[in-house]
Amino acid sequence: MSMRVIIIDDHALFRVGLQGLLQQRGIEVIAAVADGHEGLQLAEELQPNIILLDLRMPDIGGLQVLQLARQRGIRIPIVMLTTSNEEQDLVDSLRNGAQGYLLKDMEPDELVSALRDIEKGKNVIAQGLTDVLARVVQGEPVIEDKASAETPFSELTPRELEILCLLADGQSNKIIARNLGISDGTVKLHVKAILRKLNVHSRVEAAVIAVEQGLRQSNNPHHTAAENNPAAKPASRK
Repeated sequence: MSMRVIIIDDHALFRVGLQGLLQQRGIEVIAAVADGHEGLQLAEELQPNIILLDLRMPDIGGLQVLQLARQRGIRIPIVMLTTSNEEQDLVDSLRNGAQGYLLKDMEPDELVSALRDIEKGKNVIAQGLTDVLARVVQGEPVIEDKASAETPFSELTPRELEILCLLADGQSNKIIARNLGISDGTVKLHVKAILRKLNVHSRVEAAVIAVEQGLRQSNNPHHTAAENNPAAKPASRK
């Protein structure tokens, strides 16, 4: 039996193009609609294997559709197919029940392969966003219910978690800014937010908490270029 999917996306040309692409590869598109409410109603009636959902849509966005699906008890795997590679969009989608987060610029065969994996019950994240996800879930003891997991870092954004890791390694604002490609001022704002959310008064205290929880950039196999260059390491904490 071929895979049966429903597409919910407000861009007509994309819907038509994606429908043709999937059907050429043996995947049956049983409905393709622009509205989230209509899409969920059709999903309940037609029971597809997967719902492909756009993130940013007028009237009702993808996150709201995910929330409605959960409220209505819809168990069909929902996969975000979006142009957004923003960390917060990824986190919000997964926390609201998405089983996959894929990008619209991926190769057609990669998309089909990802859908096959999702049909088998796997969670699939677009290549290039897995590191973001790894940072987000570090220290969370309950993977099945990310929304309820409470850690010292629950209120931190993915970017703040990343900066906290670098603080724990003793990096100065200037080095952090260079590593992440952002300004010193932006780093300072992030550090201020980190201290407020962790309820501490200094970056040293924040770093201690990070070390205690195992949030060390040096434990991450994906080091930045600056970290691999001894000359770029700071001589002291500032």
